[in-house]
Parts: sequence; structure tokens; C-alpha cells
Amino acid sequence: MSTQTDVLFISHGGGPMPLLGDPGHREMVDTLTQIAGKLRKPSAILVISAHWEEAVPTITAGAHPSLIYDYYGFPPESYEIQYPSPGEPALAGQIAAALERAGLPARLDRERGFDHGLFVPLKLMYPDADIPCVQLSLVNTLDAETHLAMGRALQSLDYENLLVIGSGFSFHNMRAFYSAVSSDDEARNQAFEAWLEETCSDPAMPESQREDRLAHWDQAPHARFCHPREEHLMPLHVCYGLAGKASDEHLSAQILGKMSGMYYWQVGGRN
Repeated sequence: MSTQTDVLFISHGGGPMPLLGDPGHREMVDTLTQIAGKLRKPSAILVISAHWEEAVPTITAGAHPSLIYDYYGFPPESYEIQYPSPGEPALAGQIAAALERAGLPARLDRERGFDHGLFVPLKLMYPDADIPCVQLSLVNTLDAETHLAMGRALQSLDYENLLVIGSGFSFHNMRAFYSAVSSDDEARNQAFEAWLEETCSDPAMPESQREDRLAHWDQAPHARFCHPREEHLMPLHVCYGLAGKASDEHLSAQILGKMSGMYYWQVGGRN
């Protein structure tokens, strides 16, 4: 990758709640706003959302995608949120080609809109909605090595000033979010977060070990308590596959009472 790419994994919170003034998301809102203020404004944004799974990697390719309000039981204003960012069909085509070159079948979807894994965090980070956006799906097997390979395939992209966001959640146990707080749950949450931070951020760790740990993430302390289903972790695997190195920055925020991590990598750059 000859051009610099910013790569960011975020914990995106619960549905539209970050946009509704929910106090359990205050740290998350502050953290995303802080991150956006430090990054250069991107020319385009690629989002890998935890809320889209397909049989093969699929990319939004419409010029003016609508929004998908893929959440339930929230106030009426939740379904009136607007984020009219344009699509970027040329970038979508480049992503599909990069995946195909790596032996990963890919598909363009010119009809699908943007789900809340894109428009909720981006409305916080880039409220003007003036940056072209593309979404890339997960693969519905949720196989860790497949998502690492998807990230590696994206290394061949050469798109000036691209921001890649893995939009997931480093802790995603819905029952635990809405249960009474217990010291045992806190300890399990913190142990997994510590493992994940070491895995993603320790500069002394060989990349072969880092990749092996992420490939076998379910062997981490309390992995299946923190992720009964792993769709919210897989965007991190795509981000690391693209970066191929220790993160440059780790941030932590309490979201809905649980410790949650975010990771930033700067990748590439002209020689």
C-alpha cells in the first residue's frame, strides 16, 4: 500500500442509543469525537459493519445508498435519523477486485443501504455526511481466519486518504449489558479486554503470534462470555489483517457499564 491509510476498530454501542443522549454511551461519544478530531479528514470511508453478513464478502456499490434502521423498540426519532453521505462505486469496485485477486470471491450490491454500524458512529464523527462511504460485509461463517484474509486482501488497495473502520464491539454479551452488575462479570470483561489489548497492541509480540491469537480468539480468557456470537469481533480481524502490525493507539471507554476497546493503526505511506 503506497498511500497512507488510517485503520480504526471501534466499539459502536447499542443501536441508535449513542445519538439519543444515553448516559451509558457518553464515554463512547466523547472518544469517537476525540478520534475524529485527531484524524485528517478522509477522502472516503470503508466500513466493515458487524450488522451485515453474507455468504461471500459483499460491497455496497450504489451511488446514493439509503439507510437501514436495523434496530427495534427505540423511540420514533430513532427511525428518522438521516445520514445522506454518498456512496463511492469506484472504490467498491476496487475492493471487490482486491478480494478477488486474493482468491476471495466477492460481490457488488448496488441496492443495499447503510446499516447503523455505519451511520451511528459516522454521524458522531463526521456529522456533515459529506464523505463518500462504502460498506463491506462479514462472511456468515464468522470464521476468524477468513476475516483476517479479507483484511490482508485489502492491503493491495491504493486509494488516496482512505479511512477503514471496523465497526463492532469488543464486548458483546447482550444479557450481561442489561443484567445487574456483578463483580464476576466485571472481572471476565476486564480479563478479556486485557488479553485483547495485549494481543493488538504489544509491539514486542511477533506478528505470527498475534495472528495466531486472533485466529484462535475463542481460547482467550472468558472469550465466549464476552462474545457468545462473534460477529461484533470480526471487524477487528479485518482491521488487523489490513494493518499487519501492532496498533499505534488503544483507547478504552465504558459503554453500557462495560469496558470496551478501540484500536487505531496508521498503514502505508509514500516512500
